[in-house]
Amino acid sequence: MKSICLLGATGSIGRSTLDLIARHPDRYRLHSAVAARDDLAMAEICERFRPDVAVMADAEAGRRLAERLRLRAPATRVDSGMVAIEAVVAEAAVDTVVAAIVGAAGLPPTLAAAHAGKRILLANKEALVCAGSLLMQAVARGGAQLLPIDSEHNAIFQCLPDPLQRPLAGVRQLWLTASGGPFRGWSPAQLEQVTVAQACAHPNWTMGPKISVDSATLMNKGLEVIEAHFLFGLESDRIRVIVHPQSTIHSLVEYRDGSFLAQLGSADMRIPIAHALAWPDRIESGAPTLDLATLARLDFSTPDLEAFPCLKLAYQALDAGGTAPAMLNAANEVAVAAFLNGSLGFTGIAATVNEALNRCALSSVESVADVLEADRHARMVATTVIDSGKRS
Repeated sequence: MKSICLLGATGSIGRSTLDLIARHPDRYRLHSAVAARDDLAMAEICERFRPDVAVMADAEAGRRLAERLRLRAPATRVDSGMVAIEAVVAEAAVDTVVAAIVGAAGLPPTLAAAHAGKRILLANKEALVCAGSLLMQAVARGGAQLLPIDSEHNAIFQCLPDPLQRPLAGVRQLWLTASGGPFRGWSPAQLEQVTVAQACAHPNWTMGPKISVDSATLMNKGLEVIEAHFLFGLESDRIRVIVHPQSTIHSLVEYRDGSFLAQLGSADMRIPIAHALAWPDRIESGAPTLDLATLARLDFSTPDLEAFPCLKLAYQALDAGGTAPAMLNAANEVAVAAFLNGSLGFTGIAATVNEALNRCALSSVESVADVLEADRHARMVATTVIDSGKRS
């Protein structure tokens, strides 16, 4: 019986993880659940799964949750705040931490889980993007295991004969597949007119608004390139992106002998989560089986970096190193939020990130404080860039 701490319990990854826990009550139990502000959804989770601990990032949401659970799940201890989140991941009763908090907020608890030597199922790519060297050092020193549950990185993990071995044996390149999002083939002029509803309507995956927009700009794929660099120890010129609109092949590993190994499956996040939960075993995920006989075609094309410059910006940030990836991520979060609230156009996301990176000074990353300062400064600069655009 594995005891799970679920960070980001009310999000899409959290819901998929809970579905798997419910399917395998003999293998997994929910020890603790963490969410930001949605106390109503958290109350439903606690009533159904009866975790030992529930933590809300927001203090007021924590107070509301405690009141909701007073009669519905009185045995669940309720806490709030980042200190409580970092404490719960390190509890001795926890075997596995599912790190699915969206954005840079997921970094501190993921680091805490690494220092505590937990098995970490990583969906929060920002933890690696912003502080990849720090996180990998913490994993090594704490004796933790880091298993990716992003579909692309999990696919690569599955295609490696010894996925925890470093350096990778016999690998020439990694290939991350991208669906191309809802605007594949659109010109820069067409992209000027994109609406929020269009950007959030991903053709293959059901995701939250922020990651859906990142997928539409290809920033999500850029962040995955940076993540792959830290996870698998390869430089940027050995991590390639290929557009594959069917989202059937989730990624590929190219070996030196000319062989390619690919992982295929339905577009269902329960598959990579189930793989990481049970690794090195396999369990039923509940995802629909891929019907190979109905696959009419598998298409591939090169990303259009003129129409989707966010991918190019991510490669540039990875090559620059230091705080550049953290600043890229922070500026992008600000720009995407501005797009979602209607104060910035779709093409303004990449323009804002580019201008913010040009204005921010690069420095080395020696501690979490360095990352947080770079994040803070890049957010401030990105906000200034957006505000100046409104006034012009």
